[in-house]
Amino acid sequence: MTRRSRAWRVAAVGLGASIALAGCSGGSGAGSAGGNSSSGSASGPTTIKLVAAEYSKDHTKAFWDKFATDYKAKTGNTLQVQIVSWDDIDQQSSTMVQNNNPPDILNLNAYASYAKDNLLYSSDDVLSASVKSDLLPAFVKSGSYQGKMYGMPDLSSARAMFYNKTLFTKAGIAAPPKTWAEFEADAKKITALGGGDIGYGLPLGPEEAQGEFSIWLFNNGGDWKTDGKWTINSPQNVETLTFLKSLATQKLTQNNPGKTNRQDAFDLFASGKVGMVVGFSPLAGTLDKAGKVDYGVAPMPTKADGGTPQTFGVTDYLMAFKKPGNQAAVKAFYDLYYQPDQVNTFIKAEGFLPVTTTGIAAFASDPKLKTYLDTLPNAHLTPTDDPTWDKVKLAVQQNLGTAMTGDPKAVLDKLQQSAENGG
Repeated sequence: MTRRSRAWRVAAVGLGASIALAGCSGGSGAGSAGGNSSSGSASGPTTIKLVAAEYSKDHTKAFWDKFATDYKAKTGNTLQVQIVSWDDIDQQSSTMVQNNNPPDILNLNAYASYAKDNLLYSSDDVLSASVKSDLLPAFVKSGSYQGKMYGMPDLSSARAMFYNKTLFTKAGIAAPPKTWAEFEADAKKITALGGGDIGYGLPLGPEEAQGEFSIWLFNNGGDWKTDGKWTINSPQNVETLTFLKSLATQKLTQNNPGKTNRQDAFDLFASGKVGMVVGFSPLAGTLDKAGKVDYGVAPMPTKADGGTPQTFGVTDYLMAFKKPGNQAAVKAFYDLYYQPDQVNTFIKAEGFLPVTTTGIAAFASDPKLKTYLDTLPNAHLTPTDDPTWDKVKLAVQQNLGTAMTGDPKAVLDKLQQSAENGG
């Protein structure tokens, strides 16, 4: 299974365009059939549109097509499905909003700027109480803006350190590293094997630089925000980015890590030429299917000796845009999606992790997921609840990699200034 590839090359979310949409739609869902109905509008069945990200070629479209059939049979409403590559969905969805023609449901990993402009339904409008109470608190928090939840999670993932057991044995490494010092020493030993072997696959390219940097900075006591204020250029974060640059400078990584995307790093690891890479459960599924790499999964190494390993969690959202007459159909969509036989089927097929308490119980029988499930409820997430994050994230993706050949502090200073200025 191929995990999504995120480019996030949107030119701007565009508050002006968003406000224009709010004026067009009335920003209130006026004319809807009401939040407690699970059928169409009063005049008959309703047609709504879903724009969903493609997580895999094999499963995403198949799931949503069947879901649309089930939705029609259960509610009488029609669900139009448009599947878009992660390379293109941010730009396409932004254009839809700017043209005052958003979908009814959008699958994306950023929602707060739309919530800020009053374009989205909150969970109070469209989510059943039983559904909301089952969602993991970490994802309720990440999906909430100013005390109300607007980003409904569709699936999740958590990161850990993957290591190549064969290369570890050849390099005389007995166990995965627990500290940054051990990690660096192990990367040197693997690179010294020669033959093109690489110590660490470092992806700081524009696809998901913020994800790679997040898990490293979390394990150095850093964060993107602290006490409500941006701390992108904190001493801990500067130290973290400087450490990652040192790996590249010492040629312990692949060439051009500042331009390498996550899937590229995964492919290198799957080829058997990389000693370590930060990965998640879909990578494990790919490796298991191929059967070419004898790998292990371990907690992330920490900067401090004896530190508690931290994990980076990710969730994407199914947000609902306010449109006259669509509220009841939207609520019916969520009621069906969060049925265990729907949401857990989707998550399992795509190789990700659950977003509900009942989902964790359902997935607990898989021993390969234990490392992730144990940490998932307390995972660290990026500040998706801040509307500025949409633009900050884009700036990070476009610029963080330049630190591999430039000045890490100067790069983070510029990103800090951008965040303080609203992105």
